[in-house]
Amino acid sequence: MARTRRLPRARTPAAAACAASFAWSLGAGAAPEEPPRAAPALAAATGAAPARAAASEAATEPGIRLTAPWLLAQLVPSPELWSGPRGTYFGLRWQVTPVLYSFGINRKLSPWRAFIVEPLTRHSGSIELFGSPEYIPALDVFSRSWMFRGGVRSYFPLLDRGDTMSCSLGGSALYFRGQVAASYEAGFYTLFGSVGAQVTYTPTAALRSTTVTLSIRYF
Repeated sequence: MARTRRLPRARTPAAAACAASFAWSLGAGAAPEEPPRAAPALAAATGAAPARAAASEAATEPGIRLTAPWLLAQLVPSPELWSGPRGTYFGLRWQVTPVLYSFGINRKLSPWRAFIVEPLTRHSGSIELFGSPEYIPALDVFSRSWMFRGGVRSYFPLLDRGDTMSCSLGGSALYFRGQVAASYEAGFYTLFGSVGAQVTYTPTAALRSTTVTLSIRYF
């Protein structure tokens, strides 16, 4: 009997896998923590009290709050390499998230976060507004070595709902020495999103540059 010949699997670029996971996140990852539909029927069959069954379906808000250790952790910068017309230099980058909306957590929980964002809420699927000051010491004197970015970034889970691996795509506006330019970025993250790599490209001639950042984040 003739054997069916298996066709080799096409290799999908990493960036394409990140973008494709957007559709999967909306369809399959919108409410990953919802209890199984069979739970109410099982409770009725075993004679469990309705109140107990309802309690098993309840979701509890994380109750996160601003603390001094969290504020100190935000002061730790992420190292980066900035490459532009003047050469390649070492730099430092900080990140802040004023607003985030998560489409990957339990629908019974609030999807909105401000400044403090749990790793699962961010990397299971979300979209955020971010601000990002950068300091490149070798460019000039202290006051003229700062860049500021502000933009939108989306995160998508790749493995274990984002705990093991996730990715991001985003765009931002770069301000440097009175000039403004658009930037585009992509990133991959691991270890619950605490460590990752981001590549940011600015195509505008006046501020053309490529930045590779080792992202280190605590919430």
